[in-house]
Parts: sequence; structure tokens; C-alpha cells
Amino acid sequence: MKKQATAFVAAIFITLCIALGIFAISGVAFANSNGVQASNVPGQGGSTNDNASNVVSQVQVQQQQQIQQLQSLVSQYQQRDQQYQQREQQYQAQLSQANAQLSQAQQQMQQYQQLVTFLQRRGIITVTSDGQVFVNR
Repeated sequence: MKKQATAFVAAIFITLCIALGIFAISGVAFANSNGVQASNVPGQGGSTNDNASNVVSQVQVQQQQQIQQLQSLVSQYQQRDQQYQQREQQYQAQLSQANAQLSQAQQQMQQYQQLVTFLQRRGIITVTSDGQVFVNR
């Protein structure tokens, strides 16, 4: 038991020494006004303002390129939309024409049915159940 207590005290002592050393070094580094500025470009001691402005201009160029690409896509979609609207107008015109032809055909069919009914009533023709037509004389 005495060995464990001694080991525990030694561990606490070593931990405190290391912690004090870390605090001392960080305090000196924090208080040092003659420090060296870090550079993002290896091998150059260039100013960070130049690097930052270069990064900003590159980002702006990329954004302008993306904007141009998106504007191009919007233009393409607008052209397609116009083409689709023109096709829809053509299809509507064709549908309207087909409906007019259908209406005319239905009117003609009604006229033929009226004519056949009239001829049957007068006894001029006879229509059998299987659809054969006979002319009576």
C-alpha cells in the first residue's frame, strides 16, 4: 500500500511540473511582441495581405465562371421552353383541326342515317339484320 501511495504522489508531482512548464512557455510566447508571422506559402516570406488578396481574386474569378455557366444554362432552358411552347401551339392547332373534321364526319353520318331511315319508311330500301341493303322496285 505504501508503494502505491508513493507512486501516486510521484505521478502528481511530475504532472504538476510539466503543467507549470507548459504554462510558463505559453505565457512567454504570449507576451513576446517580437514574434515571427506565419506564412501560408512555403519557402516565401511574402506578406499575408498579398496571399489573401490572391485567394480572394481567385474565388471571385471562380464565382464569375460559375455565374456565367448558370446563366448559360438558364438561357438554354429558356430556349427549350420556347420550343416546347411552339410545339404545344402546333399540337393544339392540329387537335382543333382534328376535332373539326370529327364534328363534320359526325354530321355527315347523321345525315346518312336520316337518309337511310327516310328511304326505309318510304319502302324504297330494306335493311336486313345482318346489314344487307336491298332496293325494292
